[in-house]
Amino acid sequence: MMAAAGRVGMLAEVMKQPWLTSATGLLVLLLLAWLTGALTRLVLLRVIRRLARRTTWQWDDALFVHGVFRWLGRLVPMAVIQFGVGLVPGLSEPAQRLIGNLAQSLLVLCVVMAINSALQSLYQQTPTSSQRPIKGLLQLVRLALFIIGLLLIIGTLTDQQVGLLLSGLGAMSAVLILIFKDTIPGFVAGVQLASNDMLRVGDWITVPRAGADGDVIDITLYTVKVRNFDQTIVTVPTWKLISESYQNWRGMAESGGRRIKRAICLDAATAHFLDADELSRLSRFRLLHEYLGHKQDELSAWNRQLGEAGEQPVNRRRLTNLGSFRAYVSAYLAQHPKIHRQMTRMVRQLASSPQGMPLELYCFTTTTAWAEYEDIQADIFDHLIALLPEFGLALFQQPSGHDLRAGLLHVASASLSLAPAASGS
Repeated sequence: MMAAAGRVGMLAEVMKQPWLTSATGLLVLLLLAWLTGALTRLVLLRVIRRLARRTTWQWDDALFVHGVFRWLGRLVPMAVIQFGVGLVPGLSEPAQRLIGNLAQSLLVLCVVMAINSALQSLYQQTPTSSQRPIKGLLQLVRLALFIIGLLLIIGTLTDQQVGLLLSGLGAMSAVLILIFKDTIPGFVAGVQLASNDMLRVGDWITVPRAGADGDVIDITLYTVKVRNFDQTIVTVPTWKLISESYQNWRGMAESGGRRIKRAICLDAATAHFLDADELSRLSRFRLLHEYLGHKQDELSAWNRQLGEAGEQPVNRRRLTNLGSFRAYVSAYLAQHPKIHRQMTRMVRQLASSPQGMPLELYCFTTTTAWAEYEDIQADIFDHLIALLPEFGLALFQQPSGHDLRAGLLHVASASLSLAPAASGS
């Protein structure tokens, strides 16, 4: 009995110690803060989830998904600790100030994280998020937000005014410029890209010096990510798109037509005047009826004005197979259902070169889809190339090894056939 009474006495003496009383009070305060925080998040999240499901707005769903309300729910336990630490018995004033500053710093952190999550969620819900490159501006705002939050936290922990911290940062301006040397030009370039609508996510751009030729998939404060058509990703600094030139194909996509600009190189040796048989054969082409009739009337009137000089063929104007083929190509493009009728359309002859006589087709398709565009272009040139023999024309082609071997075999056979005749004589 004496031993039990001694232990009870020692326990009573320990309970009278100030530090134990303070520790018990802090433990109760932390437990109360945890309970209030858990209840707040539980009730708040349930209420917000139900309200978000009932409304037709999308931004409240985005705020809930990105955890904005979770961060707001964490404000309650920090506030309980900050305002309840003064009620803890036996706690010294420096300890109260330290715990209160820690709680206030965590409260500032929660506010900063909630605002950051809200900015991210609201940005994704704006219609311009997929068009205007404002992600770089958003990143700059978030960077400024974190810097302000960091200054507030440091000022709270050290009991210093934010103005004094800012004056110290002014003295470190050279260091700050070195740290943000990529941020400053990136911010300026991002403002110019956004204000002038020079670049959007989804645009097809070509930056030859950077090896970029594909679709823009992301625009940040520092870089622009481009997915090339070979599925590689190229990262281009944002300022590089302002300081150097690049090609944006958005205008082509918005116009509704994609240009065909390709030439057929014809053999100059196959160009000639049309005789009566060839004219009769070309009259079978439905697309040449109007051209041949109009052109023959025009040439007949011209030749009648020559008088006696018109009796010589060299003085008269005559139809050519090359001009007739050009007229056929123009008529073919004019009636083609996949060629844009409101855009420039012409067939022109370029200057002759060692590679033949180029006959260029300049027109626009009614689609901008790459695969469909290539199919339309291939079908047109397949038809025209296969039709060249009808006009007495041929493609120009550099001599191949097969041509050289055929020529050498012909010369060799001719030499062998002449050898017996030479020996007999």
